[in-house]
Amino acid sequence: VWFRRCTHYLFIVVVAVNSTLLTINAGDYIFYTDWAWTSFVVFSISQTLMLVVGATYYLTFTGVPGTATYYALIMTVYTWIAKGAWFALGYPYDFIVIPVWLPSAMLLDLAYWATKKNKHSLILFGGVLCGMSLPLFNMVNLITVADPLETAFKYPRPTLPPYMTPIEPQVGKFYNSPVALGAGAGAVLACTFAALGCKLNTWTYRWMA
Repeated sequence: VWFRRCTHYLFIVVVAVNSTLLTINAGDYIFYTDWAWTSFVVFSISQTLMLVVGATYYLTFTGVPGTATYYALIMTVYTWIAKGAWFALGYPYDFIVIPVWLPSAMLLDLAYWATKKNKHSLILFGGVLCGMSLPLFNMVNLITVADPLETAFKYPRPTLPPYMTPIEPQVGKFYNSPVALGAGAGAVLACTFAALGCKLNTWTYRWMA
C-alpha cells in the first residue's frame, strides 16, 4: 500500500512540475506585441490543458473536492518561485503571473462536488467550465500588467527565434476576439484532457496492482 501511495504522490509531483514548466512562459507574449492576440489564444489553451489534466488526476486520486484547487495552488507557487528568479535577473515585476489558474480549478471542484463525485460529469461539465473560464481570467491577468508595448520597448529581447520573428502586425488576426476563440477551443479540448487525467489515475492503479 505504501508503495502504491508513494507512486501516486510521485506522479502528482511530476505532473505538477511539468505542467508548471509548460505554462511558465504563458505571459511571454507581452514581449511580442505583433503576435499578441495569436499568442494569447495559444497560451490560454496550453494553460487550460495543463491545468485540467493534472487537476483531474489529483482530484480523482483523492476523491476529495477541493484538491483540484490545491493542485492549481501548487502550480501557482512553482510559477512564483521560477518567475521570482527571473525578476531577480531583471525582468519586470508585472511579469510574475497572478493566480490565474485558481478560479478555473475551483470550477472543476464544483462540478465534481455538485454531481456527487461523478467522473463523467467532471469530464464534461468540469472540462467545459475550465476551458471556457481560463481565457477570460487570463485576459484579466493581461489587463492587470503594465502596458505590453511599453514593456516590450523597456525590456527588449536580444534575439528572437526565427519562428517568432514578426513578419507583419497580427493584431485582429482572430477577429479581435482572442478570449472567445480560446474559450471555444479550450472548452472542447479540456474535456479530452479531463478524460485523460481520469485515465491516468486508472492506469496508475493497474501499474501498481
